[in-house]
Amino acid sequence: MTRETVFEYVDAEPFRPFRIRMASGREYDVRHPEMIRVGENSVVVFKFGDENDRVFERFKMLGLSLVESIEHVDTAMAS
Repeated sequence: MTRETVFEYVDAEPFRPFRIRMASGREYDVRHPEMIRVGENSVVVFKFGDENDRVFERFKMLGLSLVESIEHVDTAMAS
């Protein structure tokens, strides 16, 4: 996966939630553009708490070379 492809999803107008699927089978839903940051060879996906959407609970760094696919998801299904 290239960072340019990820930016196409992050910068889309209007933004649509998307799911990142890793080669391991793990999946990460991105419901808002604030939940992800794109680096040279990786992305960081943030998980925010229910009470405060300005403070993240945890994050996961994902290597772009290990991303199998990215696809839009239905807002009601994104978690």
